[in-house]
Amino acid sequence: MSTTALPQRAPLRRNITVESVPSTSPNSAAGSPSDSPTGSASSTSLSSLGSVEDFQQEPKQKLLDTYGNEFKIPDYTIKDIRDAIPKHCFERSAALGLAYVARDVALLAATFYLFNSYCTPANVPSYPLRATLWAGYTFLQGLFGTGLWVLAHECGHQSFSPSKSLNDTVGWFCHSALLVPYFSWKISHGKHHKATGNMERDMVFLPRTREEHASKMGYVLHEMHELMEDTPIYTATTLLSQQLVGWPYYLLVNVTGHDKHEKHPEGKGKGMKNGTGGVNHFLPSSPLFERKDEKLILLSDLGLLITGSILFLVGRSFGWWNLAVWYFFPYLWVNHWLVAITYLQHTDPTLPHYTGSTWNFTRGAAATIDREFGFIGRSLFHGIIETHVLHHYISTIPFYHADEATEAIKPIMGQHYRSDVEGGALGFVRALYKNARACQWVEPNEGAKGEHKDVLFFRNVNGVGLPPANLSRQQEQNSRMVSVEDDSE
Repeated sequence: MSTTALPQRAPLRRNITVESVPSTSPNSAAGSPSDSPTGSASSTSLSSLGSVEDFQQEPKQKLLDTYGNEFKIPDYTIKDIRDAIPKHCFERSAALGLAYVARDVALLAATFYLFNSYCTPANVPSYPLRATLWAGYTFLQGLFGTGLWVLAHECGHQSFSPSKSLNDTVGWFCHSALLVPYFSWKISHGKHHKATGNMERDMVFLPRTREEHASKMGYVLHEMHELMEDTPIYTATTLLSQQLVGWPYYLLVNVTGHDKHEKHPEGKGKGMKNGTGGVNHFLPSSPLFERKDEKLILLSDLGLLITGSILFLVGRSFGWWNLAVWYFFPYLWVNHWLVAITYLQHTDPTLPHYTGSTWNFTRGAAATIDREFGFIGRSLFHGIIETHVLHHYISTIPFYHADEATEAIKPIMGQHYRSDVEGGALGFVRALYKNARACQWVEPNEGAKGEHKDVLFFRNVNGVGLPPANLSRQQEQNSRMVSVEDDSE
């Protein structure tokens, strides 16, 4: 019997493909890779069994993800990744990048012109039909705006063109138009890439620990295993608030980023905590930035001020409701897609997180997952959903080479490469709710020791996959008591 007890029903699992099979490569802590598989119970000598209790201790050293799949720490290097990618994949074209920007701007402008010219009371007398068409307008503009956001994201990673000046100029204009502080975001996002999956330094979608979740929910930590399952309505409400205000809330108070600002090398983080207002993407004094970056933060703010002033003039001249339909409702769609994409790139029952010295860049980059969003993802969103694992290893590869580069690194990553493409675009949307139920906090495996105790996996109180560690221990103790009672009878 495993000491990490499974729920009474079979744990939920994704369809296992070549990309999603649980890891089997050797632990990176070993001096050299070993081709010998770990001994199973059936191959263990009788003398090593000792007692039933000793046998039950053995599986504690296996790392299990939320679904109960065995996980082993990646052991390849970033050099292995780079060497596998064809050299032409690193080539960037300013002309091609600008052509994509022109395409996305043209889509935004053409949609605006067509709807304002033809979706009018004269052409569409029915108010309900006209309202429905304008709702479709906000959705379309949200898609095209997200595509422009992704191109500015390329600029921030210097994958847009070989020219840093051109990259930052295009990125500043595009992001400012979408009310994003370009340089402020670029700096914090770069730190996210340098510390992906690191529980102490990651800047984006850092999951709660078990203790933080218990404190946030107002529960006593050791009583969490006694909680009843969360209701679906609670999950849906939490997810809705995340999608609506998650992005501005992150910019304003650094929600989902790390909260260890006391370690700021220049002392800016003294007494600073997320949620207090001092930790944000708008003030040069924020501990998210170094002093050398302060002028860039002000330049980011200037971009927002210019855009805000233009929007104010448009609203005053053409009406605030028109401004809301033309700009702010599409803006909410952009926020939604941005948060959904980022959340699902870094949140999945199969993904680990690391603490302490167990983390390194190569392992952290593998703690991401590719998904599929069909035509929208590959054409309008420039493949940011489908090739994110590769992007975390080498972010200067432009998106139009990312598919080829992804295929090149799959043999190196082997079973450490993860993708969930089941259901295509609908599967992507369904994954929002599925992961919100399955991924509530992270914790080490039951009984983990050494390097393994610094590897954390998602758990939940909704009965999805493996139960939390305390629940595992409680179920084990109950099982032993039942076993003793049966023996006594």
